[in-house]
Amino acid sequence: MQSPDLTRLGPWNERPAAQQPDWADHPAYREACRTLASAPPLATGVEIRHLRGALSNLNATGGLLLQAGDCAESLYECAPRHTAEKLRVLNALGDRLSELTGREVVRVGRMGGQFAKPRSQPVERFGGLDIPSFRGHLVNSEIATEGTREADPRRMPWAYRASERVHLAIRESRRADGAAASGKGPWSSHEALVIDYESRLLRADPDTGNLYLSSTHLPWVGERTRRPGDAHVALLSAITNPVGCKIGPAADPDDVRRVCEALDPRREPGRLVLIPRLGRDEVVEELPRLVRLVADAGHPVIWLCDPMHGNTVRSRLGLKTRRLADVIIEALRFRDILERHRQHAAGIHLEVAADDVTECVGGPVGEEDLPRHYTTLCDPRLNAEQATELIEAWAKGTSPGP
Repeated sequence: MQSPDLTRLGPWNERPAAQQPDWADHPAYREACRTLASAPPLATGVEIRHLRGALSNLNATGGLLLQAGDCAESLYECAPRHTAEKLRVLNALGDRLSELTGREVVRVGRMGGQFAKPRSQPVERFGGLDIPSFRGHLVNSEIATEGTREADPRRMPWAYRASERVHLAIRESRRADGAAASGKGPWSSHEALVIDYESRLLRADPDTGNLYLSSTHLPWVGERTRRPGDAHVALLSAITNPVGCKIGPAADPDDVRRVCEALDPRREPGRLVLIPRLGRDEVVEELPRLVRLVADAGHPVIWLCDPMHGNTVRSRLGLKTRRLADVIIEALRFRDILERHRQHAAGIHLEVAADDVTECVGGPVGEEDLPRHYTTLCDPRLNAEQATELIEAWAKGTSPGP
C-alpha cells in the first residue's frame, strides 16, 4: 500500500463536520488536544495490518465477521473485569457462529472507544426544560441537567485512558488465545465521530510510514456523517485501517458511489466494510440496488448486516426497544439478497450487552419485562441469549416463530 497523500485533505477544521461538540472555547480544550497528540497509540500498525489481512480473505474463503458490543460504552465500565466479560460474550457468539457454519469468524468488539454518539436532535426535553442531548461519555454526562450536559473536552483524555485499559485487555486476550497474528481476533471498533479526538490519534506506522488511526482497529463512519466531502470521510480515506460505513434506507445512490470511491479508491479486498441498516421491510427494496451499485463500481466490499438500527420502536411503556423477530427477519433477508446477487454475506453487526439486560423484546424478554434491567446509555441492546438466537437463525436460515 502506498503512503496516503494528505495534501488534498487540508486542515480538518476547514471541512464540514456534522455532530461535533461545541467546546472549542473551553479553557481545557487546547491542553486536552495536546495530551492526545502526544499519547502512545492505542492500536498498533502491526495489529492493523493483521486485521486487514484477515478481512481481505473473507470473500474468497467464505469466512465471517461478527461485530458486536455496547451501543454506547460507559467510561465506568472499562476495568479488566468488564472487558473480560464483554470478550467472553463476543467469543461465545463467535464460537457458536463458527460451530454452526463451519467457517472461521473474525470477532470485532464495539469497545475500546465507543464513547461518542450522534443524535437526531441537539436538545431533549427533561423536567420541562430543553437541555443538550447526551452525546456519549466522551462529550458529556448521561445525567440530565443543563450543567452536566455541557460538552467538556477534559473527557477526551479520560476516554483515551479508559480505551487504553480496554486495548491492553484485548491484546492480552489475543496472546492468551494464540491469535496475536492470525487476525481471528478479538479486535476493537468504534464510530470515528468526534474529529477533535480522532484526528489527534493519527499516527505513522513505524514499519511502513503509512498513516493509520491509532484509536481503534476498525473505525466506521455513520449514516449521519458519511457525506463524501466532509471531514469524517476525509479522515477515514487517509488511513490504512480497514474502515466501515453505515448505509441507511434514505441513502442517495450517487452519495454511496462517491463514499465508496473515497474510502476504497484502489478497490482493495479487506479495506471497506459496508454496513446497511435498513429495517426489516426496507431491506427488500433498498438492498438489491445498493448491492448492484457497489458491484458495478468494482468495490470488493465486505457486506455486514446491521439489523438493529432500522428496527427501533417505542414500547407501550414509552421505552425505545427492538423486537428480536424483526431483527432476525432483516438479517435473513439481507443474507438471502446477497446470495441471490452472488455476493458474500459476511456477517452481522450487533448491539449486545454483556449483562443480562431486558432492552429488546423477544426470547426470554416480554414487553412487560423491559423496565426490569434497562441500563443502556443510548439505544436498546440484545442480551446474550437473544443474540445467540439470532446467530442460530442466521446460520440455519430459519425465521422466528410467531
